[in-house]
Order: sequence, then structure tokens, then C-alpha cells
Amino acid sequence: MDRRHYLRSLATSGAVATAGCLGMVPGTGNDDTVLGPPEQDLSESVHPSYGDELPAVSLPDPIASEEISTESFEGERAVLLTFFYTSCPDGVCPALILRLRRAQAVAAEDGYSDEAAFLPITFDPERDTAAVLREYAGQQGVNLETGNWHFLRPESYEAGQTLIEDEFGLKIKKAPADDYENLEYRFPHYGLILLANERGIVERAYPNGSSVDVDTVVSDFERVVNG
Repeated sequence: MDRRHYLRSLATSGAVATAGCLGMVPGTGNDDTVLGPPEQDLSESVHPSYGDELPAVSLPDPIASEEISTESFEGERAVLLTFFYTSCPDGVCPALILRLRRAQAVAAEDGYSDEAAFLPITFDPERDTAAVLREYAGQQGVNLETGNWHFLRPESYEAGQTLIEDEFGLKIKKAPADDYENLEYRFPHYGLILLANERGIVERAYPNGSSVDVDTVVSDFERVVNG
């Protein structure tokens, strides 16, 4: 049993807080990483954090009509990955997409688009069809023509639930959307963004990714790509 699966078993029993503990990470770095340890120690979190392997998952990109595996980028590209749904009514998901989109734009401006991959995973495949995702990309200013952006869509809501919890430690569950007109259900969800280097090792986990400084994400990503 690896560290994250072990911690999730403890979290289920109430022994570990899922948000992790704050404080300085001991040590001076990791031979597998470019960045030094983060200011916040998230090593007790149930989601991947600094020095962990990015989970090996494979999901369809419905726009490109191809299966995308995180492992396929190892040795070639650094990865920014997050979780979202297009019907998000509270601004969290657009804020997450903005951070990935800004990193994509800087990668294009600075000539390292081929060394970058952006992988937002929807946990609402029932509503997030290929057509909806394509329209959403236009609304959010995402460039689908670069070939480095992949909206990933599980085959079903249940499949996505299982994958996101088993591999990333996040529990996704539908909730009533009574406070929102024309919205049948919504998700109380996480704002997690993961940054992994080309070796598939997590360099940064931003658990409050929707509010973390945009320039911080872009700068960290650029340092990892060029490291």
C-alpha cells in the first residue's frame, strides 16, 4: 500500500485531516524534482503532493477522439492537471481553468508548448459532452489547436467518482442545486491543481488552486519545464 492509499485509509477512520498540515517541509529538496520543497507541507494530505508520482490514469479526450494517458507524457512534457465541470455556478472552475490557460499562453509565447500538457478532468461527464467542452474552451480562451490541451472526460459519473477518489484522494458527489435557477445539481468540489515534471513527479500541489496567485502557477510551471 503506497503512502496516499495508506493515508486515505487513516482519513476514513478520522485519524488524518484531508487538508494536510501547514508548516515547512523538512529537507532541502528531492533528487527527482526541479523545485525545492513548498512552504506548506502537504505530505499528510490524501491527494498527491510534492515528490509523489503523478497517478497513472487514462481517460478519453472527447474533442480529439483519443485516449490520453498521463504516463504518455513522461520523458516529454511537464503537466498541469485539475478537476472541473462546465456548469460550475460559483466561479471556482473558471478560476482553475484560467490558471492552466494562462500557463498555456505563456508556454506559447516563450516557445515551449511542445514541452507542456494541460489536463483538466471533468467530473460531470453527463453534461460535459464534446460539444459542450469545445464551446467552453472558446468561452475560457483555451487554445485547442496547440495539441497540448486535453479536456478529459470519464465514461460515466460513477467511473469518474471512482477514479478521482482512488487515484487522487478526492471525493466527488452530486448535491442539490436548489439555490441556482436552471441547474439540476452541482458539486461541492476541490480546487486542486497538480504540477508534475516530465519525469511524472509532482512538483507542486495547490489545494486552493482557484485562489492561488496566477503568476505563481505560471512561474512554477515555467521553472519546471526549463529545469
